[in-house]
Amino acid sequence: MTASLLRPAAAEFLRIAGALDDLTAPTPRDGYDVRALLNHLLYWGPWLIAAGRRAEPPSPEAGETESALVTGDWYAALSKQTETLVEVFGSASAWSGTTKLGTASMPASMVGDMVLGEFVLHGWDLARASGQELRCPPETATAVYEAAVAMGEQARAMGVYGPVVEVPADAPPLARALGASGRDPA
Repeated sequence: MTASLLRPAAAEFLRIAGALDDLTAPTPRDGYDVRALLNHLLYWGPWLIAAGRRAEPPSPEAGETESALVTGDWYAALSKQTETLVEVFGSASAWSGTTKLGTASMPASMVGDMVLGEFVLHGWDLARASGQELRCPPETATAVYEAAVAMGEQARAMGVYGPVVEVPADAPPLARALGASGRDPA
């Protein structure tokens, strides 16, 4: 079950985030430096939590780019949010049936896959921006790859993923997941 992959992926994500020292460094995600990517994660995390709980989404006062969430002890806020995501999506019920992400209805398992993808793909983005290496077990990378392929067309249409970056079929699972999400593993 993909839920069992969340806690170790979250721990690795937080290890990388905890070692960040230059919030102005560019990331592989076009248009995002480290601060903007952290802001993205802090902005959308409550939406994912609400979807997992089948609760009303937050009513932010501003959009993602107008919100300044990377202030004060942003790492503590990110850690708390990450732990909540793991708790919520650690439950089998969070993965069953349908839920809403904002106003869009979708399979709850797709939202769970998004959470795992956030930890791995954005963890990799932050690692690359800060000269770190993301440690991702093959089974986790394979789950992210499969989800990226399954939701790839929709994610590209929404501007969440870039065009597929071709990688060899025998490439490691993380490289295949990165390529499927529009990231160049090289």
